[in-house]
Amino acid sequence: MTNNNFDIIIIGGSYSGLSAAMALGRSLRNVLVIDTGKPCNRQTPHSHNFLTEDGETPKKISMKAKKQVEKYDSVKFYDGLATGGVKTQKGFEIATQSGDTFTSKKLILATGVKDIMPDMKGFSESWGISVIHCPYCHGYEVKHEKTGILGNGEYGFEFSKMINNLTKDLTLFTNGKSTLTEEQTLKLKAHHIKIIEDEVDSLEHSKGYIKNVVFKNGSKSSVKALYAKVPFVLHTDISTKLGCELTEQGYIAVDAFQRTNVHGVYACGDNTTFMRSVSSAIAMGTAAGAMVNKEIIEEAF
Repeated sequence: MTNNNFDIIIIGGSYSGLSAAMALGRSLRNVLVIDTGKPCNRQTPHSHNFLTEDGETPKKISMKAKKQVEKYDSVKFYDGLATGGVKTQKGFEIATQSGDTFTSKKLILATGVKDIMPDMKGFSESWGISVIHCPYCHGYEVKHEKTGILGNGEYGFEFSKMINNLTKDLTLFTNGKSTLTEEQTLKLKAHHIKIIEDEVDSLEHSKGYIKNVVFKNGSKSSVKALYAKVPFVLHTDISTKLGCELTEQGYIAVDAFQRTNVHGVYACGDNTTFMRSVSSAIAMGTAAGAMVNKEIIEEAF
């Protein structure tokens, strides 16, 4: 790559990053998208609840999106991992794992998040396939099926209420002593939602499709799908190195225009919100691209 200086560098080339790149390419901005090609939903077989692409594979959606963005000559792609970033007098300098450096006036962080899998055999292999996090993304496909929720306390109760709308064969696995209140327990039982407090040992599955929840006491409970919430970390610490504030939940804090507290740094996609869906990531990317372009215009005009 002969040119190392750009108007905008976008770190992350999945849905949100590509959406921002398209908005900027259409605004004739010189853009570099740095991406490793490993989105967090790469194991998910189908994407849902996204108009025009409902049921398509995440890979096909991203390939189609990248092909469309590549038509804009001012958008370039770099296959690699961004490992460092510093603010300079003129903007930003981004370093990669391969030792390359690039500079830009503005920076968009579309880096997504990394899910932290529990130490439970079969969990990571089934994540995104039959161990799922979002009823809006995956719930319809397992409607009326034998379904479990791995959770406890407030999360277990609230998610049980939500999933009860999709199936009447629902079990809450608290993975140890229940921390539900007495009122919550009575409400779940009134809706025929089973509560199992046995500690979970592993998940039996076939190529990611779960068959049984296996407990440490040797017993099993068959399910077709299991909802779970796992902790996460940001894919990169570049945002914090630059001084970007994080929310209490660990997301990059942004305003309604996807701006961080650091001038010239924007963020969009899964690293800014718990609403992890293709449609919301794309919408945030479009907004970030438009707002960055406006900022450049205001500073130059």
